[in-house]
Amino acid sequence: MTDVTADHPVPAEETHGAHHPDLTALRKTAMWIFLGSECILFGAMISTFLLYRDDTAGGPGPEIFDVPFTSASSFILLMSSLTMVLAHSAWERHDPRQTRVWLIATAMLGATFLAGQVFEFTEFVDHGLELSTSLFGSSFYVLTGFHGAHVLGGVVMLLSMAIMSFTGRLRHGGGMNVELVGLYWHFVDVVWIVIFTVVYLLQVL
Repeated sequence: MTDVTADHPVPAEETHGAHHPDLTALRKTAMWIFLGSECILFGAMISTFLLYRDDTAGGPGPEIFDVPFTSASSFILLMSSLTMVLAHSAWERHDPRQTRVWLIATAMLGATFLAGQVFEFTEFVDHGLELSTSLFGSSFYVLTGFHGAHVLGGVVMLLSMAIMSFTGRLRHGGGMNVELVGLYWHFVDVVWIVIFTVVYLLQVL
């Protein structure tokens, strides 16, 4: 009899009965509905920022943005989409070791982006831009902070899946698997492209 190690588990379809395509489709549909609702929320916040982008109340405005620094942070976040693709590819090959490597790499890139955002916010506060400074400041912090919260949630999910993989509890076709979290993570990255373009690039042109 062939031994099964923690790093080479038998696919869930073989160990837990027949695969249930209807349930898988239902989970994917639920995720797409969730992401659709998130699009509406982000769309409303971006519209609010555009509405109040000139209302600085005499305080600092877009001139304090450090576009090169934010561009570097954005590049790091976008690279995490590549590592997420690699994680999903390893997952499809039933390679838990490589899946863990790329999940952790994606989480670390996301955490690096968050660290850059915290540093950036600290710099803005030092320049006098706070949440209560102006409508520009309020709409900016709410929008970018809301996105940062989504990145943090994604990092937690990625690390949770990596831990589940170590214990053999990350299985195909069940629960919040790599494919669903990958959809969420790519959504977060695409939203940041829009935010970076609208909030940073267009404001300094």
